[in-house]
Amino acid sequence: MASAQPKFQYGRELPSTGEIWRHFKGNDYKIISCPVTHTETKEIYCVYQALYGDYGIFCRPLSMFMSEVDRDKYPQAEQKYRFEKKG
Repeated sequence: MASAQPKFQYGRELPSTGEIWRHFKGNDYKIISCPVTHTETKEIYCVYQALYGDYGIFCRPLSMFMSEVDRDKYPQAEQKYRFEKKG
């Protein structure tokens, strides 16, 4: 079982199973599981499913999921974070 420590590292609530989060480019995703721990590296991941197109399932490091938008690359982004929980 993963520790609750990552929550404090990111300064906001971690994604939870079943929640809907919006990517800064506008698409919505459903959280499948988070946090998920890699068995060998112990890196923590978030697993999520697209709510559009072919409803693909994706996995990315939690640090990337929780990161802020790169303002140099995307100066017009409306969100502060790469993914934000929908109301």
